[in-house]
Amino acid sequence: MSPLAPVNRRRALRRAAGMVGVASAAGLAAGGLPQARAWSLLNRTPKALAPVPMKPVVWADFLGVNAQLQWFSPEIAQQQVKHLQALGLSWVRLALHWMLLEPEPGQHKLEGTDRMMALVRQAGLRSIVYVVGSPRFASSAPAGAPYADKYPPSDPQVYAQRMVALAQRYPMVDVWQVWNEPNIPAFWQPRIDPEGYARLLQPAVAALRKAVPNKPIAMAGMAYHSEMAGRGGLMLDAMGKLGAYKLKLIACYHPYTAEPEGAQDGARDFLTHTPFVNQGLRAYGVQQIWATEWGWSSYDGPKEEQPIVGEAGQAGHTLKRLALMATQDFDRIFLFTLADLDARAGVRDRRYGLLREDGSPKPVYHALQRFLAVCGPRLAPGAPVRVAGSNGRAGSAAGELPEGLVSIAWQRADGQRLWMAWAHAPMTVSLPGLSLGQGKAVWHQPVAGTQREVRAEAGQPLRLDVGTELQILVW
Repeated sequence: MSPLAPVNRRRALRRAAGMVGVASAAGLAAGGLPQARAWSLLNRTPKALAPVPMKPVVWADFLGVNAQLQWFSPEIAQQQVKHLQALGLSWVRLALHWMLLEPEPGQHKLEGTDRMMALVRQAGLRSIVYVVGSPRFASSAPAGAPYADKYPPSDPQVYAQRMVALAQRYPMVDVWQVWNEPNIPAFWQPRIDPEGYARLLQPAVAALRKAVPNKPIAMAGMAYHSEMAGRGGLMLDAMGKLGAYKLKLIACYHPYTAEPEGAQDGARDFLTHTPFVNQGLRAYGVQQIWATEWGWSSYDGPKEEQPIVGEAGQAGHTLKRLALMATQDFDRIFLFTLADLDARAGVRDRRYGLLREDGSPKPVYHALQRFLAVCGPRLAPGAPVRVAGSNGRAGSAAGELPEGLVSIAWQRADGQRLWMAWAHAPMTVSLPGLSLGQGKAVWHQPVAGTQREVRAEAGQPLRLDVGTELQILVW
């Protein structure tokens, strides 16, 4: 049995995919839970979570941002890059749409891409770039079919040649990525086909390795946890069975979910599915695992797959998911996206940005900036924090936390300890045995932008009110 395919796990992931609002539009198994069961999940207090960080995190190397700089005027694009640099981040993920770059054979439209790449080079940013979308002359789409770009090219060698030409034109790119989300219909028609993607992948990898031998190559970022629309199983597992990981590629996926902790309120399944997928990839021998997209749109509606969370919800969700992802076995993650887009994107897709379309920061940008400032440039796994609920019952990070609490312990590079926490519903907790040095600590609210000193009475545990947004205790 392959590393990613225990029968019960596959069934659980397919069932979970049907529960995720964003997944249903991708053609995954629908139906979810019976109505009574769904209501019970909504009404019960979810389990506590205390993920133990697996390794140190250096934010400038770990956290990147998707960007669409070529969509904007040079002035706005430069402003976006300055905002990115102000966060202390250095990685961007860029998209090149082949059908736009070469609408007719040999007729190239590269001016916007040239400006984008020059800006990235001048700013000293590192980049991963993916190439997706077949122009009609190269597409395998039937004659007259709409959206020919959603079909793979009829000749994979032609795609490989175009990737090599782009790699030679833009030597500043650090990593090349072959296609995007081939496990959903939005990027692969007429049906999801791992063997078909393998036929596209292999010649592209061979050509790039010959032309730019020192550049790492990434497999396409698979949507969600790589569930295959319209069929069972995981695309990442299917690629392993086909031998793709013998090509020494970066494995990528896009763990979008309705809520930071998982697919649906009460399920909290992100920390079930993600370790399962990552452990399976490591078993296949994968050295690098990247989440090349994740995030939430702040769109106003009408509802389009993702629940409507607004700008405030986008800020809160982003910090909580970032805190969870930092504990997991990812080598790099890329938030989607740097700036809101114009009307060329759909209603929901327009509003994923840290910045507004005019370049001004949204609440999520300020919240992320405060989060990174509190954390400092580097975090190391910290000693677990003992927590007792309002009833005084002491628990531990090993599984006896108050229900609904999320608890994560880190240590900063300057030696100070951090405790990240939030709750399903507001609660009061105490931290028995917590050593506060001179008796005080700082309780940060990065979403709200506030902080306050907190103290423990002599001989008494520190008591804290934990809200539904991420908070950070530093001592």
